[in-house]
Amino acid sequence: MGIGVGSLLYLLPIILIVLVIRWIRLIMLNSEEQVQQNKEIITLLRELKEKKD
Repeated sequence: MGIGVGSLLYLLPIILIVLVIRWIRLIMLNSEEQVQQNKEIITLLRELKEKKD
């Protein structure tokens, strides 16, 4: 007759844990990308500064 309420209550914490892990992973990937972009910006700013001097 389908999935019972007990099965849903059993699976709910597992699903929540998976979603939280996925969310943390996405944040980490975005952070790494942002660090790389910041490094590129700093490099470009240094180059501009050197051209001015």
